[in-house]
Amino acid sequence: MDFNLSEDQTLLKDSVLRFVADRYSFDDRRRYVTLPQGFDAANWATFAELGWLMLPFAEADGGLGGTPIDLMVLFEALGRGLVVEPYLPSILLSGGLIAGLGNGAQKERYLPGLMEGRLLAATACMEAGARFNLADVTCTARPDGGGWVLDGAKSLVLNGDSASLLLIPARTGGDRRDSDGISLFLVDGAAAGVTRRAYPTLDGGRAADITLSCVRVGADEVLGPIGGAYPALSAAVERATLALCAEAVGAMDVLLWSTVDYARTREQFDQPIGKFQVIQHRLVDLYIEYEQSRSLLLLAAMRLTEGGVAGSKALSALKVQVGKAGRFIGQQAVQLHGGMGMTDELNIGHYFKRLTAIDALFGNVDHHLKRFASLA
Repeated sequence: MDFNLSEDQTLLKDSVLRFVADRYSFDDRRRYVTLPQGFDAANWATFAELGWLMLPFAEADGGLGGTPIDLMVLFEALGRGLVVEPYLPSILLSGGLIAGLGNGAQKERYLPGLMEGRLLAATACMEAGARFNLADVTCTARPDGGGWVLDGAKSLVLNGDSASLLLIPARTGGDRRDSDGISLFLVDGAAAGVTRRAYPTLDGGRAADITLSCVRVGADEVLGPIGGAYPALSAAVERATLALCAEAVGAMDVLLWSTVDYARTREQFDQPIGKFQVIQHRLVDLYIEYEQSRSLLLLAAMRLTEGGVAGSKALSALKVQVGKAGRFIGQQAVQLHGGMGMTDELNIGHYFKRLTAIDALFGNVDHHLKRFASLA
């Protein structure tokens, strides 16, 4: 296997790292999360200008035809700055579903706005009590005249408070947990009957609980085949999960080397604590967990590029490793920084919070252990 980045991937990595260094200091991020949308619109415009928003889309749709490896490169660099702009919910999830399921008119209507940063979208793929099961859908859609009427509730919709376009999976047939019978609808965020309750998340992001009460949509707002949206939804969530894991690896990298640097400078008993053997052992353990996570990230990205069940298995193995390593590295980094590690004024705790949130998104360790076993 060739683990070297291509020239284009190296340029992408360098440009994102420069952006993080120039525009995403810890103080900058703390200011961004207090803005009404929870992120900086100027940063989002920069994403569009640099072509990052075009990366995951096929060239036929006006994009750059990026692969899972390209997404890995992008998100690993973004993870170093704890970037809060809604790339994952708006571009990867929502944009990916529109590109994968949309007809020509729907793609022409929505994809340019997404790639240019003018349109924000959110996919409401989670419901209370579903326990990471994408097929557990109680939101319903019933035919009415020439359109549909949606009723139900969605939980923890990332970017759901500021998105003007909502993608709503709803059941048009089958039983509650059947993968068949799930349809996907494009809903205007300001439509009558749509209620959003916005709130900040643990890691500094934004989300919303969305209630739909007799929300009417036209027949042209159905995305893909009636009752057949589940495979595309599952594939989009897999790609988003890879991006999350790459972001986690970038965050672990910062935690690891920040802790190493602190151990080199923090003195106790007239010498740096990094000279104590017990501290050295801990730092080596952190490095091992980080390297294992990054190795599995490379494997999962390559397997997903190839397609097939092997990609899904590698992704679940990666999510398990990232969940365990993120907790271990975060806890050790906080402890080795002493009392400072618990304060809100130090970035260590914020990285730990993000790693904790990533573990819970799209399936935690227990969920992906069971998924890996079922795929094996």
